[in-house]
Amino acid sequence: MDEVTGAQLIAEALKSQNVEYMFGIVGVPIIEVAMAAQAAGIKYVGMRNEQAACYAASAIGYLTGRPAVCLVVSGPGLIHALGGMANANMNCWPVIVIGGSSDRNQETTGAFQEFPQVEACRLYSKFSARPSSLEMIPAVVEKAVRSSIYGRPGATYIDIAGDMVNAKIDRASVRFVSCCPAPPVSQADSREITQAVRLLRAAQRPLIIIGKGAAYARAEKEVRELVEVTGIPFLPTPMGKGVLSDDHPNCVAAARSRALLQADVIVLLGARLNWILHFGFPPRFSPHVKIIQVDLCAEELSNNVRAASALLGDIGAVVRQLLETVRSWRFPSDSQWWLTLKEKMTANAQISKSLALQSTLPMNYYTAFHHISELLPKDCIIVSEGANTMDIGRTMLLNYLPRHRLDAGTFGTMGVGPGFAIAAAVLEQTQKSAQRVVCIEGDSAFGFSGMEVETMCRYKLPIIIIVINNNGIYSGVDPKTWKEMEKMGDMTTIAPPVTLLPEAQYEQVMSAFGGRGYLVRTVEELRSALQESLDNTQMPSLLNVLIDPASDLFNYLQASRISTYFGAI
Repeated sequence: MDEVTGAQLIAEALKSQNVEYMFGIVGVPIIEVAMAAQAAGIKYVGMRNEQAACYAASAIGYLTGRPAVCLVVSGPGLIHALGGMANANMNCWPVIVIGGSSDRNQETTGAFQEFPQVEACRLYSKFSARPSSLEMIPAVVEKAVRSSIYGRPGATYIDIAGDMVNAKIDRASVRFVSCCPAPPVSQADSREITQAVRLLRAAQRPLIIIGKGAAYARAEKEVRELVEVTGIPFLPTPMGKGVLSDDHPNCVAAARSRALLQADVIVLLGARLNWILHFGFPPRFSPHVKIIQVDLCAEELSNNVRAASALLGDIGAVVRQLLETVRSWRFPSDSQWWLTLKEKMTANAQISKSLALQSTLPMNYYTAFHHISELLPKDCIIVSEGANTMDIGRTMLLNYLPRHRLDAGTFGTMGVGPGFAIAAAVLEQTQKSAQRVVCIEGDSAFGFSGMEVETMCRYKLPIIIIVINNNGIYSGVDPKTWKEMEKMGDMTTIAPPVTLLPEAQYEQVMSAFGGRGYLVRTVEELRSALQESLDNTQMPSLLNVLIDPASDLFNYLQASRISTYFGAI
């Protein structure tokens, strides 16, 4: 007999479904699964926390369109991964989580780390199952992969009982399944296309909103043609940045609030009217706005605001349909709408520039981002998280290519940065594209997954981490104030809940594992450290950039009367 183990079946089934990457933390009972995966040609990246491993695996799914695996142990290991599964589901990114579990003959007995894993994962995934036998493993793997990428992408879960990992079976008795086809591409109803074009032709203030769904769909060519053929201004959502370059002449991100409020017809391409877009409600939007909504999920159509034209289908295919009908029409570039938007963009740019060129020390957010943006390569992948750091960074750090921005996303999840950066760097290392991965973190956000810098050093991933350190969550206190508070007594009753340790030496965490660490206080130090890090393509670097603890987002909103992400320029 040609015998094969359960671990080998899992690995071979994954490989046959074109799964190329696995992230995780091994232990009983899934060590052999990781080893079998490597033997089958799947790249395995060992992480320091299951949550970060799941973030990394889901980022691979977004960047490639094919899911990666997050491999975890039973009980607590799986529970730690649930945050990553929830984040993937909310972001609509494909990922496969494989969890070991207690032996089948020990169920309900209080086995080691026993937990109702299949049932628990149903709340966080599109599909959750345990193969009933070794024979069924390839079929379950195929269904998990297919479920993760068909329709609205998301997380799926496969539970593997501990006694199935090393059990053996005759290969001839296994039901092997071929690789599932690519997701089907559907087009919108032609009557809805006609209605959408009618609305566009009648619009006085049209706007296209580009969501990360357009990036995932790889619809950048079609979206560019739609914008350039029609001449309509566009606004990217955070991870829709780069589908069309942020410096495209039709990009009106610098007048976001005005564009959203005054648009009378909006084409919504793979974006949801959720909290990120203020639900489509007044006062952020006109109460009379007409929405042309393009989405591959029928349940999303007319959510929160009734769509005047609901275009169900693949974004690329639907945009091609629109182009076939709308080619003879172009929105005039000398319209009052364009003049209004350009006027606001110019005014906001001047305010941002004045903040960026301030020479006081410690630096403020705008100053730090201004000098960072001047040095970053146009093709770098920007990973960003943290409240002020992410929000202000969206307006200051431009993206020029699709799928080159990863941030907290729909779920607003903190701690995603290192995992996302590792995934992007592993992918770039495989593709040998020489594109740099730059992970820009608030000091609070860095604390969630900071130990993953050891993972970066272990695999020699030349990620550049920039910690924008203001000593707190939103804002902190300076060292002098902190020392005065320490003299007053119990810090648990004195220290504001938003504060962190002033001027924490985060760069030393990177240095401890063999990477390069830089403590940055001035513009000159920032530019020098960043340039050195960009020149170093062998090991990761961390820049600990100390900024004014009082330079929080809300102070800037009040001082400059502009808004970034939530009020949005």
